Formats: sequence, structure tokens, C-alpha cells
Amino acid sequence: MNLKQITLLLFLMIIDVASLKAQDQNNKQIAVNILTYNVHNSIGLDGKEHIRKIADVIRQCKADVVAIQEVDSVTNRSNKQDILSNIGHQALRFSTFAKAIDFSGGSYGIGILSKERPLSVRRVPLPGSEERRVLLIAEFTDYYFANAHLSLTEKDRLASIELFHEEANRCDKPFFIAGDFNDIPHSKTIDLLTQDFKILSNPKQHSFPADNPKQCIDYIAVYKRGGAIPAISKYTNVIDEPVASDHRPVYAQVIVKTPKEKIFRGDPYLMNQNNNGMSVLFQTNVIAHCWIDYGTDTLHLSKARTLLDGQVVCDDINNRIRLENLKAGKTYFYRVCAQEILNNQAYHKDFGETGKTPFYSFKIPEKNEKDFTAIIFNDLHNYTATQYKLLEYVKDIDYDFVIFNGDCLPDPANRYVTITNLHKVFDPVDAKNHPIVFIRGNHEIRNAFSSAMHHLLDYTGGQTYSAFNWGDTRFVTLDCGEDKLDSHWVYYGLNDFSQFRRDQVHFLESELHTKAFKKAKRRVLLNHIPLFGKYTSKECIDLWLPLLRKAPFDLYLAAHTHQFEVMPADSIDMLCPLVVGGGPKMDEGVVMILKKKGAALSLECINTKGETICKLKL
Repeated sequence: MNLKQITLLLFLMIIDVASLKAQDQNNKQIAVNILTYNVHNSIGLDGKEHIRKIADVIRQCKADVVAIQEVDSVTNRSNKQDILSNIGHQALRFSTFAKAIDFSGGSYGIGILSKERPLSVRRVPLPGSEERRVLLIAEFTDYYFANAHLSLTEKDRLASIELFHEEANRCDKPFFIAGDFNDIPHSKTIDLLTQDFKILSNPKQHSFPADNPKQCIDYIAVYKRGGAIPAISKYTNVIDEPVASDHRPVYAQVIVKTPKEKIFRGDPYLMNQNNNGMSVLFQTNVIAHCWIDYGTDTLHLSKARTLLDGQVVCDDINNRIRLENLKAGKTYFYRVCAQEILNNQAYHKDFGETGKTPFYSFKIPEKNEKDFTAIIFNDLHNYTATQYKLLEYVKDIDYDFVIFNGDCLPDPANRYVTITNLHKVFDPVDAKNHPIVFIRGNHEIRNAFSSAMHHLLDYTGGQTYSAFNWGDTRFVTLDCGEDKLDSHWVYYGLNDFSQFRRDQVHFLESELHTKAFKKAKRRVLLNHIPLFGKYTSKECIDLWLPLLRKAPFDLYLAAHTHQFEVMPADSIDMLCPLVVGGGPKMDEGVVMILKKKGAALSLECINTKGETICKLKL
């Protein structure tokens, strides 16, 4: 291979890897494009060499792995060419050769071409009365792939099938095998094969001879471990190539079933406890049909799914299922169930394993419940060590819910990164058993995935500003948007927070006159950017403060400045004090504990040294 060929091969492989990674960010389902091709040493029925044509077939069907039979390696017959490597170079695939016999000053045998470099390779001798045979096994990241060209003698073929079973049983991943088995469907050879293997290609599609196919002797199959079939065929075909060899290539697009323990991506998390309902959000590694089993015990369960216009929503890895009509004061147990969808066509569907989480629980508060405890974080900015340190000081607290007051999932670049960061933040606070209230900060507004954050969260009323009750306490959350003017160059004209802030004036005017707000025993206001200080938007001050100064809130909590601060009510001309949370660094971090016991509302703030730096009784 010359330097130009090497450079081109590496370049295209980098593209392939990048493509796979992009796909992996959304769906980790393993799809394998398998091809088996007896290439007749690249000599076609017209007597000409067809290396380019064979390589084109491989590239056009985007084969991940290819089983090649009847190939020379540096023989005199082939003018000392390495036929397999030449095909691999032009198809941009790694080549792995297995010698069956010495021949014409070189070797003759079989090979595997692959997009991925094999992790390991085994060559196992097979019976061959008229000619020695070999089984070539290559290990890849997610599976094993084997290639064989079986003997013309039935006794040898039957003995070879037994060896297939022995080798496949040794492997700890799905085991695919393909090749020219020199026998037709329902023969003793193929009947023995199907006892332990599932044929994935279509035996009704003939592959030999290439110019007028009348027989199926080329196959693709997968080992049935313990009787279970680990993969299905999504599409099969005998490719219409009548000249390049005496066989036609056989193709199968295969979907590997995901083990049930790998279906979920992180723990589920609870959000939007409101109106006797609770939302359960979770991500799967693969597209799945999802539902929730739930009830006041684990024996008598109801089932909830997300329906849209009469259809179950099952087209994405991100899932949100709403549990409605729950009874106040009751503890509910729930588990998430997800059955992988391997193939979702108009008139045919294939399903895989069903994953089920353990049972988790939550409580719906009574309408007039007087007691609760909430822990509050802000401005974590991916400083995981700071969050973990703060959690040490609240781990023994029996809290009811958790509030994240902005900039806890900052600068969401894409879905994969955001989901990863979300679970780093939510999982440690046991969000599967304790509902999350997530308030958007200005850094959640930045980067490419920011406008899609709604898909991963659930807000009361569907807006990033809202109001909800926990028992007899009313919480009102606002969203200032960004901390700079919409006209600032850094936003490239893509923001319009002026209108967004005006919309919240109407929300506030309505909220302050609701029965829920007026009858609440306690009221708490939260937003990320404090309405007092140098970071505050003048629009928010002008639009909101005239309403908020008169509103009977008991406490106002904000964040953003990375400097813990307490502002008494009279210093800000409001009816309640303002407490601003700390920052992300270890010497800045603060966790707040908001507690209501009977009529008494209190706030305790603890730094990363475990020191109580503020204690308010309200």
C-alpha cells in the first residue's frame, strides 16, 4: 500500500468513526451490515479480474464486515498480488487473511474485510478431505464474526458445523458466521447448522451460479446462545452482480439485541409534581416501547404510557411519562419498563429484550400539608466535586424535593453531553425518589442544544417560569433569560428576551390574584439572576419589581453572582429578604436547606466546610 492509499484509508475511517459517534449520541443500538462473497479469486465469468467491481459492491452496501472466500495471497497465478489486501484497499477496509492451503508459490484461503480493526483473530482448522479448510474468527468491539468455506464432502461439512458450535460457545459476545457452506437449505448440513444457529440471510434468494442463480449455498447466521437469538435481520438481499465472480454476494443488515441491563441510560428522574400528578423522565440507550408500572404498593399496579393522537410515543431515546390522578397524601411505587424496538416498519415490527428498573417511590403531598424540606443548589457549572462535598452535609436529611436554581447544566453543546451532565447532577440527589424543580439560568441558554433542553425537562405549565404548591406553600419561579441585552453581539440576533420578560408580567399579574397564591400559608420566590445588583437586567427591574415589591412573599432566593449574600427586606424595599447562593468553586459552594414545620419557615445555608453561614427563621 502506498502513502496516498494509506492516507485515504485513514481519512475515510476517521469519517466512519465520526459518523458512528454522531449516531451513538442518539441511539446506541448496534446495527451490522454483513456481506459474504465467494469472489473466485476476483476472476469473473468473463475471465477478467474484477477487484474494483468487488470493492465497489462492498462500499456501496456499506458493509461493516465481509466474509471473502476463494482468494489468493501472493501466488504466481495472481502475479504475486495480495488479492484480499487489494480488495480491502479499494473498499477501504482492514483485511485479515486465513490460509487454507499452500498454492502456486503462495497461499490460498479466505479472509475478512472490516471497517473496524479486529481486536483479536483466531484461525481454526476445519475438515477437508479433498482440500484443507479453515475457520477464520475475528473479534470486534460488539461481536465476533467468522468466515468459512466448507468442504465438498458432506461428512466434513457436518463435522465443521460441530466445530462452529464449539467455537461460538467460547465467545462472550454475539457470534456471527458467514460463508460458502456448499450445501442447500434443508440439507443435513443446514439442518444441523440451524439447531444452534439462526440463519439471517434469506435462503429463498439464490446466489449461485452468478449469471443464473438457482441455488442458495452462501449464508449469514448468528449463534443462538442458550436458545436465545441475539440478533434479527432488518433487511436481506442477494446483490445483482452477475459478472465479477461465479457467486453473487449475499447481504444482511442485522440488528443486535441490547441486553436488558443495558437498555437504560442512567436513573429515571421525577419532575413537575403538580395537580396530583408526577412526571417520570428517563433516557434509554435504544429506541424502545416504554411504560411505567405504578401503584400504592408493588403488587397492584396500573400502567401508564405516553400517547400522542392515539399512538404510543416510541421514536426517541428521551422519554417522559406523566402519572395523573394520584391521591394526595399517598406514597406511590413505580418502575420504568422499556422493550427495545429492533425493527419498526409499517407492517412488521421486531422487539428485543425488556428492561425493568427496580421499584422507586415518591409521595404526593396533601393539599394543606404543613411540613416539607427542600435542598437547593445553584451555579454548579459542572463542578462535580463541589456538589459532592455539599451533599455530604445533607445526606442525613430527609428531604422531599430538590431545587436547582440555574447554571447547573451549563452550556449544553449537544444532547449526548447534556444527558451525561444531567445524570451527573440529578442522580446524586436521588432524583428517582425525590422530585426536581429546575430553574433555568443564563448558562442553560447558551450553546447549540440550549433551545432543545425542554425535551429533557418538564416544567409546570410547559414554561420555564411557573407556580406550584407543595402543601400549603406556594412557589413562584421566574426566568430572567440572559444577563446581557438581546442586541449584544454574542447572541447573533437569536434571542428575544424582551418579549419573554413582558410575557412574565402577565403571568405575575395573574398569579398574584389566584386563589392558590392568596390562600397559601407561605410563599417563596425563586429566579436565577437576582433583581438587585450589577448583573440585573434593567428590563426585569422595570417590568417585575413594581409587582413584586408589594407581593407578600416570605423569602426570595436567587443565584448567579457566585458570591453568597443575604439582603434584608428593608435594604431592597421588598416584604421579604433575598438570599443569593454561592458559586461553583470549592471555596464558593453553598447548599441551602429550606424547611417548613407547621407555620414556621426556616432557611439554613451550609458551605463546603460544613459551616452554617446563615440561618433564617421566617
